[in-house]
Amino acid sequence: MTTAAKAEVSGRPLAVRLKACPFKAEMRVRAEDCGSILIEFALSVWTLLLLTFLIFEFCMTVYTYSVLSDAAREGVRYAIVHGTDSASCSGPSTGCADTTGSNVKTVVTGYAGVSFHDLTNMTVTPSWPDSASTPASRVKVTINYPYVAYLSLPGFTAPTMQVTAEGRIVY
Repeated sequence: MTTAAKAEVSGRPLAVRLKACPFKAEMRVRAEDCGSILIEFALSVWTLLLLTFLIFEFCMTVYTYSVLSDAAREGVRYAIVHGTDSASCSGPSTGCADTTGSNVKTVVTGYAGVSFHDLTNMTVTPSWPDSASTPASRVKVTINYPYVAYLSLPGFTAPTMQVTAEGRIVY
């Protein structure tokens, strides 16, 4: 018995039972399956895009933390070589032209400025725990930065990153 004859026996023409679905190349599927294929494809693409953007957001968060920690270390490096024995001293000791650490802040902001970040909300706090900028005294640079997320999701609040670096003044 031919396919056309079998279709006539079942009471439905063959063209109604089977049709070409644009989402299944070179295959014939039932008409009801074509809609479910479209829904499955849409959900899969949506999930894949969301996952891709979440991975991107995670990578940018780690990158931001890395840039901030490098900037804090750069500020400490500047402060440890610009103690009281330096011509351009930074610190709380007498004889230093920069007692507030504004030069350290400038170095940190300049280093972090080459990244992709908006640094208007970044606060840089240099401190000298030993209250001196003489050799062997400690210097600490703390950076607070409210992370600006590229992808805003409901229920997700971007973290405020705090990075601290510390070193000893060498001269």
